[in-house]
Amino acid sequence: MSVLDSMEAYLASDDYQNALQAPDVEPLRQYYYVGVLRKLRAQKEEQLGHPLYACTKTFGCQMKARDSEKIEGILKSAGYHLTEKEEEADVIIYNTCTVRENANTRVYGRLGYLNSLKKKKPHLMIILCGCMMQEAHVVEKIQKSYRFVDLIFGTYNVYQLAELMVRRMQSKKMVVEIWNKELGIVEELPTERKYSFKSGVNIMFGCNNFCSYCIVPYVRGRERSRDPKEIVEEVKRLADDGVVEIMLLGQNVNSYGKGLAEPVSFAQLLRMVSEVEGIKRIRFMTSHPKDLSQELIDAMAELPKVCKHLHLPVQSGSSRILKQMNRHYTKEQYLDLVKRLREAIPDISLTTDIIVGFPGETEEDFEETIDVVKQVEYDSCYTFIYSKRTGTPAAKMENQVPEDVIKDRFSRLLKVVGESSEKRTGLHLGQTVSVLVEEPNEQDDAMVTGRMDNNLLVHFRGGKRLIGQIVDVQLIECRGFYYIGELVLEN
Repeated sequence: MSVLDSMEAYLASDDYQNALQAPDVEPLRQYYYVGVLRKLRAQKEEQLGHPLYACTKTFGCQMKARDSEKIEGILKSAGYHLTEKEEEADVIIYNTCTVRENANTRVYGRLGYLNSLKKKKPHLMIILCGCMMQEAHVVEKIQKSYRFVDLIFGTYNVYQLAELMVRRMQSKKMVVEIWNKELGIVEELPTERKYSFKSGVNIMFGCNNFCSYCIVPYVRGRERSRDPKEIVEEVKRLADDGVVEIMLLGQNVNSYGKGLAEPVSFAQLLRMVSEVEGIKRIRFMTSHPKDLSQELIDAMAELPKVCKHLHLPVQSGSSRILKQMNRHYTKEQYLDLVKRLREAIPDISLTTDIIVGFPGETEEDFEETIDVVKQVEYDSCYTFIYSKRTGTPAAKMENQVPEDVIKDRFSRLLKVVGESSEKRTGLHLGQTVSVLVEEPNEQDDAMVTGRMDNNLLVHFRGGKRLIGQIVDVQLIECRGFYYIGELVLEN
């Protein structure tokens, strides 16, 4: 029985129909509130004379995107129609990110627009959630300066959306529910997936690393791993629903399982998930170099379902800067990891994150980063200019690098990264590869876009009927970060 079927069965049962108050046990408590929200939504629709629409906007990482799928699943189960247009919505939810200071600024800027919408449509419910809401000063500012916001909650209680919306609709006052720690992991709720054929699966939450530039551990909390049996059961349900590719998600998947009563390593979890019938591809992110074990390298090499792609953030090539970043590895240790990965998996695709201009970075430190990029030859790099993040140790460090120096280094890095990526991408030209077709091509209706095992994009002629299938494509032209291909037809 699916999660949605379980919820519907509960809402049709005497337990729900005769209940005088919500159950204490999860997820039944949330099923109860989804039922209450349905009734309140129907009453509002009758009052207004039209269906109610909900719009979710996501800021941030893939874990945030997965949270938004849960949000939309709850809203759809409560009877709301989903829309991408804020102007036609009756409920607008911002699922926020706070990794960088400008992410907060962006949300504040959007709130002015939402206020104008609410003046035109007084019944509009405005909801803010996610990492940004875990910062006390942010919540205080919203309560003081943006009083038109209806509901605020954080990262720990996304699953409570229906309950909190009901509370807001019944109280007529702003509702703020921010938890300082996780009280339990509740995953058995409806989810509205963006793709029918692939899905993210949360395997853990939080982070214990406390990199000196990063706010995530302060807003996401300490590491908490889900029970492996629950993860495997979720993957089985997804496979039964037509999913062929999954992405195992965590702030640092390599440290999965350390807090469980019976510890299970991430490599062991990969082997368990690989046994699920129907799943053809397994991806994961993000990996921290300090926790990448030989056991995991061996598992990646031995398991055919595990995609030969690894995102391994280096952040800097300077061991001195890495120590200041609190990354717990050196340049030499990182390069040794890369060597072992390439020996075990010769065709592995490696991608990374790099920060330019961390406090105290000298020209010599920057050249060490350039050296790592040249040695590793990444398939692609996500490069960032360092920006102060209030609340992190790095924001208080001396020797902040001048802006003009950072921009010069950033430009030089991009040149080297581009040369590396072009060289790596071109290696596959002429090969016939397996491609998971994901969507129609944005520029040409006669073409579709898919993704290779190594995460590179391929555009080729084909009909929409191919979406969700894994097909063979010959790569006939390389255009930097993607390929043009031809579908290989079966005889």
